[in-house]
Amino acid sequence: MQAKPRLLSRFLPWLRWGTAALLTLLLVLDLAFPPPLPQSRDTSTLVVARDGTPLRAFADAEGVWRYPADADAISPLYLQALLTYEDRWFWRHPGINPWALLRAGKQMLRERRIVSGGSTLTMQVARILDPHTRTPWGKLKQVLRALQLEAHLDKTQILDLYLERAPYGGTIEGVEAASWAYLGKPAARLSHAEAALLAVLPQSPSRLRPDRHPEAARQARDKVLARMADLGVWSAEEVADARIEPVVTRSLRQPLHAALLAQRLRSQQPRAAHIETTLDSGLQRTLEERVAAYFSQLPERTSAALLVMDNATLEARAYVGSVAFGDKQRLGHVDMVQAWRSPGSTLKPFLYGMALDDGLIHSESLLVDAPQSFGGYRPGNFDAAFNGPVGAATALRLSLNVPAVDLLDRVGPSRFAARLNNAGIKLRFPRGTQPNLALILGGTGARLEDLVGAFAALNREGIAGRVRYTPDDPLVERRLVSPGAAWIVRDILESNPRPGYGAGTFDTGGRPPVAWKTGTSYGYRDAWAIGGTRRYTVGVWVGRPDGTPLPGQYGAVTALPLMFEVIDSLPRQPGDAAARAMPASVGEVEVCWPLGIAAARTPPAMCQRRMQALVLDEAVPPTFAEREARLWQSGRVRFEVDARSGLRVSAGCEGHAQRAERELARWPALASPWLSQAQRQAQRLPPLAPGCPPDERGNDGVLHVDGLNDRATLARAPGATHGPRLQLRALGSEATVEWLLDGRWIAQTQGARGFVRDFDEPGEHVLTALAADGAWTRVHFRVVR
Repeated sequence: MQAKPRLLSRFLPWLRWGTAALLTLLLVLDLAFPPPLPQSRDTSTLVVARDGTPLRAFADAEGVWRYPADADAISPLYLQALLTYEDRWFWRHPGINPWALLRAGKQMLRERRIVSGGSTLTMQVARILDPHTRTPWGKLKQVLRALQLEAHLDKTQILDLYLERAPYGGTIEGVEAASWAYLGKPAARLSHAEAALLAVLPQSPSRLRPDRHPEAARQARDKVLARMADLGVWSAEEVADARIEPVVTRSLRQPLHAALLAQRLRSQQPRAAHIETTLDSGLQRTLEERVAAYFSQLPERTSAALLVMDNATLEARAYVGSVAFGDKQRLGHVDMVQAWRSPGSTLKPFLYGMALDDGLIHSESLLVDAPQSFGGYRPGNFDAAFNGPVGAATALRLSLNVPAVDLLDRVGPSRFAARLNNAGIKLRFPRGTQPNLALILGGTGARLEDLVGAFAALNREGIAGRVRYTPDDPLVERRLVSPGAAWIVRDILESNPRPGYGAGTFDTGGRPPVAWKTGTSYGYRDAWAIGGTRRYTVGVWVGRPDGTPLPGQYGAVTALPLMFEVIDSLPRQPGDAAARAMPASVGEVEVCWPLGIAAARTPPAMCQRRMQALVLDEAVPPTFAEREARLWQSGRVRFEVDARSGLRVSAGCEGHAQRAERELARWPALASPWLSQAQRQAQRLPPLAPGCPPDERGNDGVLHVDGLNDRATLARAPGATHGPRLQLRALGSEATVEWLLDGRWIAQTQGARGFVRDFDEPGEHVLTALAADGAWTRVHFRVVR
């Protein structure tokens, strides 16, 4: 009876020393051969939308597509199928399951083939991290690595490694990547059938790939379903329904949405495994398809960019950097959202807002759209025609160039550029040059994302902001204009009807009002459309990334229709279409032209046209004084008349003891060709009384066209290859003379110098000569073939 205790006591020290030696050996081996745990840099980068939907995946250094995954973000159905089918004792065993190994070995000896595997999930992770041969020594290595993993990691960490790195065929690793690649959906939303399929695929990823071997994949899936029913994990009804579901044959492909934004963000965070954006995944996919279809008929090398921003948060909701990413002909790899391009007329709303804040204008200030010179710079309109006297609101809605240059000249181009820069619109000028008057017509460089951020100020009480692409991007806001100026400019742009519809004739169907502006750069190189509602701002650019012209494509024709399509498709909320209250700083005042001041302060005789104007801070500035008129200044003109005859008297008149003071309102001299006969008569001074010396104030500013008589008929000379050729000159002024044919500029002369032109267009025509000092004339003629 005492032999056994003596024997035990004899071997107990050896057992203790042997155990200590074994543990020491294992510790030394663990230190010498640490487990090959993956580092964060080994994971490919996944860029996702704000709801977690993958937008674009970047493979790791070995070309593997692998998305970060954890058990909490995976469908419980998948975890049930995985652990039930692969390793029911996962949460209890120390890394190996001896009974499973013995069973697998016994079956292999009896059947002379592998019937079932004895590997636990921990052993499978060990094989994934440290591949080995299918030999006894390789199996031993796998067992040791599994024990090592259990010592270093907890069960949840081991499970996450499997979820992230299990092989699924080709270069796809991990259940999340496989779910998107094969099923086109996140692993959090798997059905019973899909969960069973993805649970069994890693057993033989090449043989069971559903895109290549759907029948083999179905049989393997059904085997898992049968196991789930036999063990009572899923009900018989659930399994029966799952069997009916077909195995998908979706082509293996990676997500590729917002590709250029994803590339941009990854370059900013090259080591990030997971980058969350602010994009709306459904909207992004829809707009990519719409842009591709919309511009498919445009000439080759043509690209486009689209940006949708939420005004409240400044977060981007859709980002399309090119028509087709990867299209070499269209230079689809160039991100035009952040490219520097000529902004055309898209800066004009900000100029009008600044002019309102400066007290220079109200919404109906009288501006003149006529040929003018600004220190040698002579702008013209897009259609080469002029409109004469126009209100500020009309000038902005029609995007007239001369009034905009006139305003910028008074505001100051350097000051305007500095204000834009402070608000987030960085402008790029040629090296060594300073801001000049041409910048308001596109003579500078700007980026679509900056323009969208600034245009949002019209719906954000004058505060512009930087577009945010990730939730971590800082909220950067800067004031661009006052709340009142933003309200007035937005009201002006919102009242501009959609192309093809007259004001008040379009049934919006509950659509929110849109404040919009188009732009076209010189030579048809850039076409723009930017619009904003209460909730969103949308910007569209169309052109060629290489900067070559795109004749016939301009903002209103190419970019604007797409912008309205996008705005109409955006989510709406109750109240989006409701009218917004006028700020306390904005008021309505009736003003009179030509003086431009309040009607209440204008004598009735001087009020030739009444306008309802929006004013800021009760400021009602008068019409601008003219720059080049040598004889008269626009505005109130005071003079004396003989009280009995009513004739005008000048300085030095004698014999007119009874005099009376009179006053009249004059239109700007350059507006004269567009005035009615009554308006011209109302501003004409009475003739001088007999005996009064000339004072030049009675000069009516009349030019004479030499070379063409009024109401003439012109015909082509016999045998001529061109239309009637005339040599024309204007007599009666030494100033610069602008020549307009049917309202469109054709030439410029100085004083009495002439020019030669062929008149090939048959029909009735009107030739206008307009001098810088206000003198003008008009000749009607007809050309016959």
